[in-house]
Amino acid sequence: MKLDCLLLVAVAATLPLLAAAQDKKAASPAPAATSDAPVSNCIGCHSIPGYQASFPQVYRVPKIGGQSPQYIEAALKAYRQGDRTHPTMMGVAKGLSDQQIAALAAYYAARGK
Repeated sequence: MKLDCLLLVAVAATLPLLAAAQDKKAASPAPAATSDAPVSNCIGCHSIPGYQASFPQVYRVPKIGGQSPQYIEAALKAYRQGDRTHPTMMGVAKGLSDQQIAALAAYYAARGK
């Protein structure tokens, strides 16, 4: 639990620095803003190697860092529409806008495996 809190604090402290660094890179097209990506919804499960969720059954949670943005977007939209049926992911995805899904996909695609 302490590690989760520490990771959350570290990410929260780093986001403004990342946003400032992106502002200085005017020459290259900017990816979706990190501040639009509610990464705290995902970090607790998808950033822990070997993590297993226990609701509604024991389920090995996949790491999503380094996945293609198209895959992540498609998966989140499928959860939001009910085409994928994991209850926790459906609940998370239903609260996301298309812009937030795109930002999450860009954020995790940029993170290596």
